[in-house]
Amino acid sequence: MTLRSSHDKPVYVRLREVITDAILAGRYGDGDPLPSVRAFAVEQGANPLTVAKAYQGFQDEGLIVVKRGVGMFVAAGARSRLAQRERDAFISHEWPAIRARMQRLGIEPGELLGATVQASASAGTA
Repeated sequence: MTLRSSHDKPVYVRLREVITDAILAGRYGDGDPLPSVRAFAVEQGANPLTVAKAYQGFQDEGLIVVKRGVGMFVAAGARSRLAQRERDAFISHEWPAIRARMQRLGIEPGELLGATVQASASAGTA
């Protein structure tokens, strides 16, 4: 996975999004080791100091723990805390804009749900 294409955010914020996405997707579970700062910097094409800043933010929030001489690990409960934070952010920041756009386009929620079910059914037969 590489940095999201949105360049309106600082690099360390985009790195945090990449890490968050990986934890939420289950690539890193509670207690799992994270890549070293240098390894993650190479993987993402970022400066190691920027990666360190992203990791430091997670550490400050208690989402990762550092075991000196061993590495950084996902803290217990980090996935559920991140999921709740992402849900809250979606509902308070993203959903109002989506709902407003649906209203402008005349899309009813039931119509959207029906299209989703139909697309899922079509994907299953392909």
